[in-house]
Formats: sequence, C-alpha cells, structure tokens
Amino acid sequence: MKMLGVLGGMGPLASAEFMRQLTLLTPAERDQDHIPTILWSDPRVPDRTAARVSGGEDPLPALVRGIRGLEAAGCGAIVIPCNTAHGWYEGMRAATDLPILHIVDAAAAELRRQGVTEGPIGLMGTTGTLAMRLYQDRLGIECLTPDAETQERLVMPCVGLVKANRIAEAYAPLAEVAQGLRARGAKAVVLGCTEIPLGIAAGPTLDFPVIDTIAALARAAILWARE
Repeated sequence: MKMLGVLGGMGPLASAEFMRQLTLLTPAERDQDHIPTILWSDPRVPDRTAARVSGGEDPLPALVRGIRGLEAAGCGAIVIPCNTAHGWYEGMRAATDLPILHIVDAAAAELRRQGVTEGPIGLMGTTGTLAMRLYQDRLGIECLTPDAETQERLVMPCVGLVKANRIAEAYAPLAEVAQGLRARGAKAVVLGCTEIPLGIAAGPTLDFPVIDTIAALARAAILWARE
C-alpha cells in the first residue's frame, strides 16, 4: 500500500486527531490492513490567519520544507489537516509532483455522503479561511458565515482554547455559533477549521448535519490509498 504523508502541526492536536480518525475509519482487521503514514508535525509553521489578514510571516517556506521531508520519506500523496493552510495550496502544489488532497474537496464529498446537495450551508472557520473564501469559491454552494462580531468574540477565541488544550471550554460558544447558522437556514454546518470539530466533540451532539473536516479528509485519504 502506498505511503500517505500528513503535513501537520497546525495545530498539533488536530494532526493527532486526524491520525486517530484515519485509523478508526479504515476498514481493517489487523495492523497490516492500515495505511502506512508519515506525520510531519511542525508547530513552528507561522500563523496562517495572521499571515493573511494582518501581514504576518509567510508560512509557505515552512510548508514547503515539510513537503520536502515527506517526499524524502517516500510518500505518494499529502494531506494537510489545517484548513487555513490551503490558502497556500497553489504554492505548495507548484513545489511538488505529489498529489495534495484538498480539504475543501473532502468536505464537499462528505456533504454529498450525508445527503446535502444544495445550500445554504453554514461555514465556520478561522478569520483567514473565511477571508480567503476557500470554501465559498471552491464549493459552489451558498455559504452562511458568522458576522464579524461573532467571529471575533466566539469563534477565534475558541480556536485558541483548543490550541491551548482547553477543549471543554470551547464547546458552548462553538455550539452557539453553529446553532445560529442553522437558525438562519443552513442545511448543514461545515466545521472548516480543524480545531473546531475538537471543540464541538467536547459536548452533546448537535441535532443537525455537521461536517467534520478532519474526518472528511481522513475518508479522502482512505479512498486515495485504496484506489
């Protein structure tokens, strides 16, 4: 079976959760049935949202450094369990001949798997992901997003809470935002930041379709590995 490369560390817990989901979702009866995987977890990659919205350090050199490491390890494809990093997708793709599975395409496949074929859908993510319109332009489905005040008061602090390993504290505010998008007519809510599913999983299950982009990317990786 081909080796999968995981360009991670953005954040470290999201990368670890990707590895857990990859293992749980793989049909397997023994160790040898699982997907050979190399995790490159480098939390030193500069902050992606800061780079995009406030002139922070460009993360592309660090991302390409990780890609080079995965190439050298013999990987056949790369996944990146960080939504905002996909703002540099074209730059990364230009730096390698390896396929890079796009997390937005994985989320689109998961929407279809859950029977959601039309909008509007709710979209939660970092301020950088929303500003770059990674989902709005690639999905081709009407997206409802939190207003700026909600984004800065609830969503971004909760992303920080998960990165600080204060996961349980993130649940109530994130659930409030997701429920607000649902009340505005969203048929499903895409958790378009890989910290957000961790916060949402820390409390009661929401009673409407939710797209965990970590799990969606894991399903895409399994499909690639078994083609």
